[in-house]
Amino acid sequence: QVQLVESGGGLVQAGGALRLSCAASGRTCSSRTMGWFRQAPGTEREFVAQISGSGDKTYYADAVKGPFTVSRDNAWNTVYLRVNSLKPEDTAVYYCAASSAFYGSRWLSPQEYAYWGQGTQVTVSS
Repeated sequence: QVQLVESGGGLVQAGGALRLSCAASGRTCSSRTMGWFRQAPGTEREFVAQISGSGDKTYYADAVKGPFTVSRDNAWNTVYLRVNSLKPEDTAVYYCAASSAFYGSRWLSPQEYAYWGQGTQVTVSS
C-alpha cells in the first residue's frame, strides 16, 4: 500500500510561483513512476507531468512545458512540482499519483496509476 500527501498549494498572483510537494509512504515508493495531475472545476482530471522511478526521465503536458518542473528526492520519498509563471488557467486541484507497478521510463496512461493523494488547491488570481 502507498500513501500520498500533497502540500504547497495556495493563492498566488499571476506570474507567481509555487513548489508543490508529494510525500509518499509505503513499500517501494522510490521505484515507482510518479505523476502530477490537475482538475479544474467542471473539467476532467488532466495529466501535468511524470517522473520515472530513478528520476532520469520526465514528461510534461504541452500546456506546462517550460514553466513547470517535476523532480524527486528518493532519499526522502518526496516528489516535487515547481510551477512558475502561473496563469489563472492553472487554477486547479493538483494531485500526485504513484504507478501500480514498475514501468521503467516510459510514459504511463492515467489508468496505470493506482495510488492518489487527496490533492492540493492552487488558485491563481489575475
